[in-house]
Amino acid sequence: MSGRKRFFIDKIEYPQETEVTLSGEEFVHARTVQRIESGTEITLLDGSGNEYSAVVCNVGKRDLTAHILSAEKSCREPLTKIYLLCGALKGDKTELVVQKATELGASEIAVFQSEYCAAYMNANKLERLQKVAREAAKQCMRACVPEIKYYGNLKDALASAKGCKNKLFACEFATSSETDITSLSGVTAILVGSEGGFSQAEAELSAEYGFSRITLGRRILRAETAAVALTALVSYALGELK
Repeated sequence: MSGRKRFFIDKIEYPQETEVTLSGEEFVHARTVQRIESGTEITLLDGSGNEYSAVVCNVGKRDLTAHILSAEKSCREPLTKIYLLCGALKGDKTELVVQKATELGASEIAVFQSEYCAAYMNANKLERLQKVAREAAKQCMRACVPEIKYYGNLKDALASAKGCKNKLFACEFATSSETDITSLSGVTAILVGSEGGFSQAEAELSAEYGFSRITLGRRILRAETAAVALTALVSYALGELK
């Protein structure tokens, strides 16, 4: 990625606040990987959707100080919220899904346990997923990082999509789609299972929470492929890839 390096920082109160301090992991990355020095122009992001142009004033051992020059609203954040709910996947597959969903414009990502899940989550894994999302947001020039959440059961995951206008359930045993993806508008939730898929009881539960079954064609896709493909289809339908 060319251009000014991008770093996430806690909330910025600009223009009242023009001098900020970058510390923690972002500082370590700036100093040891990006080799940021005094006088370097950088872009700061605080998750508000704004991009702050700044110049580094001083680089210390544990943090750096930067002076903000200007701020503008990012043009790369999605206009419509996409909420991806994905069953926990084995190995680093969940990381892949988080990375690609972030690039495709997901605003929020939830990982959940279900009946046929063979993977598990813990605090360290969840923290790792948030870091993956942050790095992916930088790479694709987003100004906000999707929040990564975890639910220990499917019921709680389904309930978390209560405010979404559209709720899509990628069902491997559906013979036809109950919703036309191409006509979508408004906030959309996407539900994709783990490698083991869903039980019939879980499919019925999803319907109780307002999720419509959809099919992704005649072939059975891997869980991570289904999650990325459906996110891309929804993003396109909502106008984010046009």
